[in-house]
Amino acid sequence: MSKSGYFQLLYFFVAVALLSGCGSREALRGVFKNESPYERYASSLKAAKLDQTAIGRDWLAAGEKALQTANPVTLPFKETGYFPADNPKALGYRVEAKRGEKIVVNLEVKARETYRVFMDFFEASADPAQSPKPVAHADTLTTVLSYVVDEDLPHILRVQPELLRSGQYTITIQAQPTMAFPIPGKSSRNIASIWGDPRDAGARSHEGIDIFAPRGTPVIASVAGVVSSVRETPRGGKVVWLSDVDRGQNLYYAHLDEQLVSTGQRVAVGDTLGLVGNTGNAKGTGPHLHFGVYRYGHGATNPYPYVHTSAKPIPAVKVDASHIGNWVRVASKMANVRLQPSTKSSVYSTLKRHTPLQVTGAADSWYRVRLPDNTEAYVASTLVEGIAKPIAVKNLKQEQPLLDDAHPQAAQMDSLPSGAAVPVVASYEQFLMVRPEGGRLGWIHANE
Repeated sequence: MSKSGYFQLLYFFVAVALLSGCGSREALRGVFKNESPYERYASSLKAAKLDQTAIGRDWLAAGEKALQTANPVTLPFKETGYFPADNPKALGYRVEAKRGEKIVVNLEVKARETYRVFMDFFEASADPAQSPKPVAHADTLTTVLSYVVDEDLPHILRVQPELLRSGQYTITIQAQPTMAFPIPGKSSRNIASIWGDPRDAGARSHEGIDIFAPRGTPVIASVAGVVSSVRETPRGGKVVWLSDVDRGQNLYYAHLDEQLVSTGQRVAVGDTLGLVGNTGNAKGTGPHLHFGVYRYGHGATNPYPYVHTSAKPIPAVKVDASHIGNWVRVASKMANVRLQPSTKSSVYSTLKRHTPLQVTGAADSWYRVRLPDNTEAYVASTLVEGIAKPIAVKNLKQEQPLLDDAHPQAAQMDSLPSGAAVPVVASYEQFLMVRPEGGRLGWIHANE
């Protein structure tokens, strides 16, 4: 039976097991626990006792590993890759999320048959001993996940397909503002004083952002809400407070030259609240808006992530996509492998020339690769090459086993006869990756 036929048959038995398990008491627990699609699927695997099979255990373990070893990425981020049917795989991405911004994930899957891919978003705990807290998930029929960040903590995105399905994926992760910028036509580039800057010779810190604009420039409502206060104070000058009940927060607009709303007035996003000025303690500075966000019960918080729109474009994937899902080898004398697709990322490992790497994805001009120790990281595409051309020919002095891995306890796939001339395509430690007649890749001991 061919490899594809084997997996089609195996998938049939898995599907039957899952369907038969759906009527069990265990599978019904998800109805009452409000489980996510991922949790319901995992429960169905366990109800069908597929967690007692090797492939079921591997699928569950891959999901946990993705949370524990998630690759840190800088937003915006884009990656394309391949889900193999015969090797349960889950992707983990760690992002430094900021309170008030919205993380938006778009997933595109290309495959001959429709299948489910689970996207789950987690808030990482400040205590490494605690498990990440699930905060959002995408329904298995959608390809978009969005979440408004509540805390300044790292967050983890996990993406995992159902068992025994293969296909190409492209994932994009972006951070977007949750409010309109308070001065139309301006942007983050017009902010001259940021959250935390010292005030009054260091006696206090700045609890907002200062956006500079010509006097008389309109200031707008960043959210829909109710004007809760219109007054004048020694520090803020002419101010407007806008209550955003839906999000549990108040917006503060200060140093206005003129206020154009009244207390109790309901406003929509974009409605004019007042005009830019320099009233209050801003008389010695140029006209600007002091903009603040105060969460109910928590006080002031940094408004920047709420209104900032990144000017960085989504990076295009600029590599040879034909290598995705296949083997490459280190082409340079040495190659640094990094946890992020960037030269600014710390070096995770340094590999010797001809070390084989299996390409699992690509981002920008980097390949995401599986290392010989089965961890994944990124390597610059310029440092690797395909393995079509042999680097040497090994003349076997005696019969040798063809192994399925570069490991002393690897399983034997075949036996190579004495006297055979075997093309060598890569090397790792005391093993050689070879492609004997027939084209099947395998490993042999270098010193035998």
